[in-house]
Amino acid sequence: MKKHELFLHFILAIGGVVMLTPFIWMLSLSVKPENEIYNAQIRLFPQQWDWANYTEAFIDAHVGSFIVNGAIVTLGILLFQYLTTIPAAYVLARKDFRLKGVLFAIVLGVLLIPPQVTAIPVYLLMGRLGLINTTWALILPFTTSAFGIFLFRQSFKAFPQDLIDAARVDGANELYILWNLIVPLSLPTLAAFGIFSIVVHWNDLFWPLLVIYDWEKATPPLGITFFEGGDSGDNVGAMMAAATLIVAPLTIAFLVARRRFIEGITMTGIK
Repeated sequence: MKKHELFLHFILAIGGVVMLTPFIWMLSLSVKPENEIYNAQIRLFPQQWDWANYTEAFIDAHVGSFIVNGAIVTLGILLFQYLTTIPAAYVLARKDFRLKGVLFAIVLGVLLIPPQVTAIPVYLLMGRLGLINTTWALILPFTTSAFGIFLFRQSFKAFPQDLIDAARVDGANELYILWNLIVPLSLPTLAAFGIFSIVVHWNDLFWPLLVIYDWEKATPPLGITFFEGGDSGDNVGAMMAAATLIVAPLTIAFLVARRRFIEGITMTGIK
């Protein structure tokens, strides 16, 4: 290995340690009893393992309910985003029409608008529809994604035109070509976008904080704030156990789909 490669790996290793340190410390606190958490001495491994923090997280913090709510919301959003972004991306990638460039420019422009800018009009719309404090208020505003349209468009443009023309000669219509030919061959891109979407909406606190009032409907980040603001807000061990349980599904999902995720990001740049 060359010196510059060794130096690069060393820098990356340091960066990895810096990124992982808060999570390692969170895991450490989640299995420590209260007397060790407030001890002045810093110990990575507890002298006495206390798994009661996880039991308390499920009972007092209702982490199980928050995880179920988060799964319903994130998977519901992802399903709607697939149904809306994939056809839109296919049209922008494979069809020629007069306003194609204008529409794609609008998609790119939407990417520059932070969600906080449109929060007030969307909140008023949800209120008019009577959806405040419901699961639909968490799903409907995110049923499409400008980033998803852009990502899928870049992936669909890489498909050989001869393959699509051959399917048309065999009598396949546009819907068949999209859902039975292009989509199955775009699984890495679908996995990459799925990871992006799930991470963003699983960790979202801003929008649920506006539209959800009851803890029974809270998503994981909002649920943690209810737990922190309650009678158990000073129970650091239970809060760290709850945070660990909330982070775990994302970590597992990424480890399972990491190869597809990397392939999907790479495919969007292939011409």
